[in-house]
Amino acid sequence: MLAETICSAVSAAGLGIAAVTAWRKRFLAATRIAAYSLVPIALVLTGIVDWVAGIAFKPSVWLGFGLLGVAWLLFMTTRAIERRGGGTRKERRAAARAAQGEAVAPAASAPSLGAGLQGAGAQPKAKAKPRQQSAASGEDFSDIEAILKKHGI
Repeated sequence: MLAETICSAVSAAGLGIAAVTAWRKRFLAATRIAAYSLVPIALVLTGIVDWVAGIAFKPSVWLGFGLLGVAWLLFMTTRAIERRGGGTRKERRAAARAAQGEAVAPAASAPSLGAGLQGAGAQPKAKAKPRQQSAASGEDFSDIEAILKKHGI
């Protein structure tokens, strides 16, 4: 009953302010104020105010909101731990097994990345001669130069 009275008073005050604003020949602003002032009385007439007042004063409703908050907190905590820890136990084991094996190109006879774990028959690669390294890097720069010239840079 008190909520309906307050909403009616707010609507009446808003319509009074809208009338004064319209008297000052600011019709667009007066129309906006009138629209806003009709919202509280419309909420009373639809019954939303009674529903909200009924919810706000029941302890069981607040207990429900508290439990929803706890559930959300637990969910977000487990998500953060999962992201930080690398997932479930199965995912961590699979990642460990994948890390033990070496990356090998499909048609390669030897591992393509790093020294890693070498088998009994694996032999370390011989270092390339300095001339071959400089020639390879020179070819890379010539390709880059050709691309830059093509674009006029």
